[in-house]
Amino acid sequence: MTAHGLRDFALGVPSGNWRWAATGFVALALGAGVVAVAAPQQAQWAGVALLLSVAGVTSLVVYGLWQRKWLSGSNVRRVAEAAARANVAWAITAPDGTVLDCNDVYRRMAGSEGDAAAPPELALSGEASAAVLYRLTKAAGEGVAREETFPVAPGLEIVAAVRPLAERQAVWWFTPRLSAVARPSAVAPAKALQPAGDVIRDAPMGVAFAAADGTLLEANNAFRSFFAAAVSARSLGDLIDPADRARALELIAKAARGEADLASVEVRAVGQSNGMTGGERSNERMAELFANPMADGKAVLFLLDVSEQKALEVKFAQSQKMQAVGQLAGGVAHDFNNLLTVIIGNSEFLLMRHQAGDPSFKEINEIHQNALRAATLVGQLLAFSRKQTMQPKVLVVRDVVGELALMLRRLLREGIELNLDHGTDLWPVHADEAQLSNAIINLVVNARDAMPGGGVVTIRTANEATSHATALGTAIMPAGEYVRIDVADTGTGIPPEILGKIFDPFFTTKPVGQGTGLGLATVYGIVKQSGGFITLDSEIGRGTTFRIYLPRHHIDQNAPVVEAERAAPRDVTGQDTILLVEDEEAVRSFAARALRMRGYNVIEASGGEEALEHVRADKAPIHLIITDVVMPNMDGPTMVRQVRRIRPDMQVIFMSGYAEEAFRRNDEKAEDLHFLPKPFGLKQLAAKVKEVLSGAPAVKKNG
Repeated sequence: MTAHGLRDFALGVPSGNWRWAATGFVALALGAGVVAVAAPQQAQWAGVALLLSVAGVTSLVVYGLWQRKWLSGSNVRRVAEAAARANVAWAITAPDGTVLDCNDVYRRMAGSEGDAAAPPELALSGEASAAVLYRLTKAAGEGVAREETFPVAPGLEIVAAVRPLAERQAVWWFTPRLSAVARPSAVAPAKALQPAGDVIRDAPMGVAFAAADGTLLEANNAFRSFFAAAVSARSLGDLIDPADRARALELIAKAARGEADLASVEVRAVGQSNGMTGGERSNERMAELFANPMADGKAVLFLLDVSEQKALEVKFAQSQKMQAVGQLAGGVAHDFNNLLTVIIGNSEFLLMRHQAGDPSFKEINEIHQNALRAATLVGQLLAFSRKQTMQPKVLVVRDVVGELALMLRRLLREGIELNLDHGTDLWPVHADEAQLSNAIINLVVNARDAMPGGGVVTIRTANEATSHATALGTAIMPAGEYVRIDVADTGTGIPPEILGKIFDPFFTTKPVGQGTGLGLATVYGIVKQSGGFITLDSEIGRGTTFRIYLPRHHIDQNAPVVEAERAAPRDVTGQDTILLVEDEEAVRSFAARALRMRGYNVIEASGGEEALEHVRADKAPIHLIITDVVMPNMDGPTMVRQVRRIRPDMQVIFMSGYAEEAFRRNDEKAEDLHFLPKPFGLKQLAAKVKEVLSGAPAVKKNG
């Protein structure tokens, strides 16, 4: 009996002083028994001692047994469910040894077919397992926990354990594991796969035998399945990627020389590392290769498939990268919008004083135009980081694409044809029409640039319902109903090595000066902010297809009608008092000057606390508050909530470089507020102020 067996065979009687107490009680009981037999007439007190000793021993035994932790059926079932996912064989046996329940791994191990599974004592063949299973069966019949280990192949062993259950039932576990140390004296020749039987053949780990030069002599199902090819009499070097070949063959040669260790090398299957979809290597097969020595100068190989683990690592890293870049882009965009507001506003002041014939007009106009271009780039950054101001409404994708068709054909040069293929009865979606159109335009422009020799761009629309979650790039698209928009080209395709970078901002393969690298980043952000998903398929020389999935919008017949925005009034002058709250001095100075030029009385405040003091002072009637959203100490929404307690009817305009939704979600009455996105110019500011003061309601967002 092994040390494990001796340890587990113990009934659990306490050790130390309790053991000596039990021994004393036993000696006292034996002495009392001898006296009672030899001199019955004098055994009165001996009989009492005998009874006390028996009671003491019984109490100690009961106390010892009370410490045993019996497994409940529910605990075993829960653990067994976890074991089933880990390729661990388990079975529950009756008192007579028959199998009451087991998992599929146990059935394969025992070679059982049909409903009746072989009992554990007959589950494995071979001398090494027979003696172990006999001892474990005996322990199960006695209700004793026991665990033993026995080898089944060079470098591979099985940990077999039995634990008692209620009603004299028992649970069995069979767990394969790598041997900690190779045992050359105990290993069999290369034909050891045959005696090991189904344990090796159906093991979840790849097992093979190889010569010192890497030639494979025999392999199990998992090993052959990994390489998806015949492996017998072939060199392992022919089956793995050339970059991993030298290290793998060196590992085998060292094992064949008897240099045993548990070091491993990472290998990839040859010819299977070029399939990529949506920025991830979906078909690349990767594994950890171990090698242990054998007695006859050969090596036994173990192959652990880590393809799914590596794919998850790549997917997680890509997701983290996109999130980090998005946060950085959003932060930079916010600061740039403040700067651009000042540049655009002050250049407009200069253009008012310098007419077209002025020598300085050209330079000032170029500053203004380039500031507007920079504002567009910042808008693309915000779209990528999903902080773009969106005004979604119910759309029919077919109508959106149809209205774009004429402009798209003008974007395509001669030799490129545009085809539209619409599905029937398309479901409605809820998205910003301008942003969705922008995403489609960017994809069509990319398709055009990918076809320098001409070709065909096809836009397809269709309904698509999925019954299960689907992996798309780094995202998981839940089951549901979607409207799919495909933009396909017949161009050059995208090289596999850059597929994982195409949605990164500022990444471009175009020559310097011919692209900003924000086109696809913008598309990605617009789709994500609309609640959709995007993926692509590309093949070199055959073309690329981008697929956008937008969730179906279910129209609520009881929903209020969306109010149309009123046209901005032509007369943008006024005489009302405006409280302007902005922590950036340059932005506040420009906005205050612009409003005073229109005739308004402007009170300036550099923060929320100062603005509250002006409201409480009530020296002059304030008709409107214009405030930034993000400010130190007290932000705009917090300040407005305090103002509403004093003046519930106060009109408010929020201005910010962040998305409108960023503050709408944080304010319970935000749907009644007006929003002016940065950067803005003189006309936008004056028109918005006049619109609000004239009584125009805030635009409600449906859905």
